[in-house]
Amino acid sequence: MADSGPLLTTPLNAAHRALGAKMVPFAGYDMPVQYPTGVLAEHLWTRESAGLFDVSHMGQCFLIPADGQFETAARALEALVPADVLSLQHGQQRYSQFTNSEGGILDDLMITRLGLSGHEHWIYLVVNAACKDADFAHMSAHLPAGVTLKIADGLALIAVQGPKAVAAVARLAPAVSSLVFMTSMDTEVAGIWCHVSRTGYTGEDGVEISVKNEDVARLTAKLLEDETIKPIGLGARDSLRLEAGLCLYGHDIDTTTSPVEGGLTWSIQKRRRIEGGFPGAARIQAEIAKGASRVRVGLLPEGKAPAREGCEIVDPASGSVVGRVVSGGYGPSVGGPVAMGYVPKALSAPGTALHLMVRGKPLPASVVRLPFVPNRYHRS
Repeated sequence: MADSGPLLTTPLNAAHRALGAKMVPFAGYDMPVQYPTGVLAEHLWTRESAGLFDVSHMGQCFLIPADGQFETAARALEALVPADVLSLQHGQQRYSQFTNSEGGILDDLMITRLGLSGHEHWIYLVVNAACKDADFAHMSAHLPAGVTLKIADGLALIAVQGPKAVAAVARLAPAVSSLVFMTSMDTEVAGIWCHVSRTGYTGEDGVEISVKNEDVARLTAKLLEDETIKPIGLGARDSLRLEAGLCLYGHDIDTTTSPVEGGLTWSIQKRRRIEGGFPGAARIQAEIAKGASRVRVGLLPEGKAPAREGCEIVDPASGSVVGRVVSGGYGPSVGGPVAMGYVPKALSAPGTALHLMVRGKPLPASVVRLPFVPNRYHRS
């Protein structure tokens, strides 16, 4: 994702360069795409051990109700997203989307009710880097007078992902081991204040750590002293999330797709499905009830040639173009190419034979259930 204009940097820019990272433009930032060992090794290391990712380019902010009541902030946010925010418990986290009046997705985001004493009424949000300015403007324009948006430019964000990730972080912060998937806490890690959530973008167990800009380099250096943790770049981050069947905004979901089409109905809790009250609710509720006309599916091509984003999906029975690949590439853990795309509901059943047009030639592929690699989240 090349961008024009001067590139911004994260607080870890010098550290990436010292570690030998290859830097590329991404969402307006100068970011590491890989380190000297390469994308394949980084991907497999994360699946086997623990990888550290700099995600400080993401947008972090807080919603703060003037009356000190969590319900005030929750209801304000529920007017913008289809998730049930009101039922969040202290430290609990949910995934959701900002939707527009047509039911399309403006961005996807993580929502957390803080559990820190004195801040239990605050809502913490993490939004995508490429959308964060638009997201902040969207919230500012629609939040009621009694709820303040506080943009957290002073916070960095790192993720430690993989089967050995939590154990490694817990060696510096034992309380972290008590977290389960989609919960969070405020705690010290190696003597540094952090907000730690047990979540991530790889399909593996792990944590994301929000920390002050001035402390992130010291924290990262301390984490990398652990032999189970290695730095990982954007290249492996993308192949990991693709194998995990996770959406990348602007590719797998955007303003032309609804949460139902994107396979994200699970992120809309029962109360919101019934009550609505969010932008585009009429379309989304109708699709939940009757089904969407097209859906996101996993695609497993035959052979070794990857089907990249934009490749046409063809129905071999009729020869007609029925969709396009939205994400595709080599899956190191799968040992071959994997892809995701949108197809008509009638062609979405696992085992359905399709063709993917790769360099002008039809490549046989079959629809498969997502994810390609089983998720290993720590749910209990």
